[in-house]
Amino acid sequence: MSTGSNALQGGLRRILDVDRTEAILFALDNMIWPILLVASIVFATVVPVFSSPGNIRAMLFGTAALSAIVLGESLCLLSGHFDLSVGATAGFTAILTALVLTEWLPGLSGPTGIALILSVGALIGLINGVSITYIGVNPFLQTLAMLMILSGSIKLLSTAALTGLPEVYLYPGGGQIGSIPFAIILMAVLYAAFGVWLKYSAFGRAIYAVGGNKHAAMESGINTTRVVILVYVLSGVLSALGGLLYTGFLGVAPPTIGQNDVFPAFAAAVIGGVSLFGGRGHVVGAAGGVILLAAVESALVLSGVEATAVDVINGVVLLVAIIVYTMEERIRQRLITKS
Repeated sequence: MSTGSNALQGGLRRILDVDRTEAILFALDNMIWPILLVASIVFATVVPVFSSPGNIRAMLFGTAALSAIVLGESLCLLSGHFDLSVGATAGFTAILTALVLTEWLPGLSGPTGIALILSVGALIGLINGVSITYIGVNPFLQTLAMLMILSGSIKLLSTAALTGLPEVYLYPGGGQIGSIPFAIILMAVLYAAFGVWLKYSAFGRAIYAVGGNKHAAMESGINTTRVVILVYVLSGVLSALGGLLYTGFLGVAPPTIGQNDVFPAFAAAVIGGVSLFGGRGHVVGAAGGVILLAAVESALVLSGVEATAVDVINGVVLLVAIIVYTMEERIRQRLITKS
């Protein structure tokens, strides 16, 4: 009787330990949401106008383009890779397409322009993916080189904002459905769709598998080359979408589009719980990271902080995010080792 009772108690203890470990891991994976909630309460208390519907709308509207770029970067990170050229891709595709629509082939329609900008983004992503997989170029060097090529090309193509773009072309980034900006609706749908696709589709699970352990993924029959190439193509398309949304939001295509977006893209993804080493994280969490960055910047601007100081504070936020991520990884490894 005593032996059976001890065995039962031991079994219950193991079940409780497993449940406790899973609960802690779940909390670690979703830290962004309580952090965002607390930050929002603090900001609303210090700067009451922060919580006004108008400010929240403006905040989400202003970061829709960045959220598209973050989504592309998150896919790369989940696969165990990264893309330094996301911001430059947004800028280059926006400027190139604007030149085509306004100067080179001014008769082209807005929908054709949308197809063009996304196609150019896909081509840039394809070049990155093929160079990394087939040629064997290091992802850091490949995407850094692409960043430099695209940034230099922007300077060669245009030194001033391009105007006179078709209304249909501007609509995704500047149009509204009722009182809600279309860009906010579009990005909410895209994040939800990618979240479901990554979790439930075979290809989505393959992205996690490649990011978690590439060699194990290959041995299980996954075509890792195809996965990596498609991830970079998607990153290129989503970065180009960011360029399109920026253009619509501004109503013009300035050569500064996406110029400083690569580091916020990394920061938002990491803050949102996407692993820097691949195989773990959720794109919905990355969306939370984007919102947190936007909330911090909005609160600072409303408080009267100078723009130069905002950049410094954003850098501090990124550093804190990396430190928190490192601590979270250590806790995770201890829990996994114990279980």
